[in-house]
Amino acid sequence: MRGLSFRSYLTAGLSIIIAASLTLTGCSQNHNDASASAEPKASAIQLNYWTPFSGGDNLFMTEMVDQFNKEHEDIQVVQMNSRLDDYYSRLRTAILSGNAPDVAIIHASSLPQFVQNGYIEDLSGPAQEAGLDWNVYNKAGMKAVSFQGKPYAVPLDTHMLVMYYNKTFLEQAGVLDGQGKPVLQGGEAGFNHFLQQIKQSIPNDVAPLAQPSTRIDAVWLWWSLYNQIQGGGKFYNAQATKAVLNNPAALKALNYVEELYKSKLIPPNIPDSFKLFNEGKAAVLITGVWATGALEKNDALNFGVVPLPTIYDKPAAWADSHTLAIPSQHDMSQEKRDAAMLFMKWLAEHGAKWAEAGHVPSASAVMDSDAFQSLDYRSDYAAAANSVAFWPKHTKQHSFIEVIIRQFERMIYGQQTPEQALQATEKQINLELSK
Repeated sequence: MRGLSFRSYLTAGLSIIIAASLTLTGCSQNHNDASASAEPKASAIQLNYWTPFSGGDNLFMTEMVDQFNKEHEDIQVVQMNSRLDDYYSRLRTAILSGNAPDVAIIHASSLPQFVQNGYIEDLSGPAQEAGLDWNVYNKAGMKAVSFQGKPYAVPLDTHMLVMYYNKTFLEQAGVLDGQGKPVLQGGEAGFNHFLQQIKQSIPNDVAPLAQPSTRIDAVWLWWSLYNQIQGGGKFYNAQATKAVLNNPAALKALNYVEELYKSKLIPPNIPDSFKLFNEGKAAVLITGVWATGALEKNDALNFGVVPLPTIYDKPAAWADSHTLAIPSQHDMSQEKRDAAMLFMKWLAEHGAKWAEAGHVPSASAVMDSDAFQSLDYRSDYAAAANSVAFWPKHTKQHSFIEVIIRQFERMIYGQQTPEQALQATEKQINLELSK
């Protein structure tokens, strides 16, 4: 690349084809240690890149960074990976103290706060200079990163709830068709019948449906079902000044989630639903696509995966997106900003590697590539990215989700009814909104 400026190199584009990865909320929380990639060459432009990945996701992303560094001698990326639970507080502190990384992964659900506080750059100008065409990304990805018509990040993926199933157990229950797909009737009664058939044919120590009794999983399921109901999915009023969660559609979805727990189709006190399914102790698992890459490493597990069943009026599943942003740095050189744009563009173009973790790539060309199409399972649920339900874009959304988690946990453990859970949730959120 000697003799060719970064901007010229960027504008010329870099038509490369595609590669991907996995974990909880799109990221696993099992790894507590921060990790960094190898030190860059002294003569290269160094980009510090922060990620909240661990487990399988981190391995795939590290492979991608290493490959980028091999292909770009004049740009070297140093990846710093941290625990998800304190990642955002560390990132905000670094930005405010003037020690921000050059590129950072930010979940779409966390973008509103970063945009409103001016913590990340508007990429309209840098993208134009880099020759980045926003039209190459799918609608879900662009919706996630756009604020008042301006893009603030490059979408890397969409990750949503899907349904994994143990083919051995479902075949024993007689609920698999000739193509090895679950046979499901519509409505609450249809899904209950499906799970009851499974329950009657599996050992007593096997869960018909695995879901944790704590944490966010029940909230994801509720949000998905709430968005499947015609007219559902409302979180705030039109001005986003008041929560409107205490309504018939929201209650209908939550009543059904509670019923799954009370009927013990979801057995009580499951601490780790993924582990249960991976060990062959659950027939069905509803979780995010990031589980795919880990599950397929288990040769003893005969599983399949399909989009989240449509129980109500239309398809919908909770989703989030990993995005690539440039934290605000007033002294960032143009050359480094160009290098950052090239790196972010390259990662999205190589989304097939990232898809190995289970995520759905953001670049439409990646979805059509042989590299992506050759992957097992992913094409079984990739189209579900067209009917996902993101959280609303609100600066306090993350803290409000924590409120919902606490109230739903109390419901699951029988300490309050679904009606009381929604009432308490709405009351607490509105109190915070009034401050």
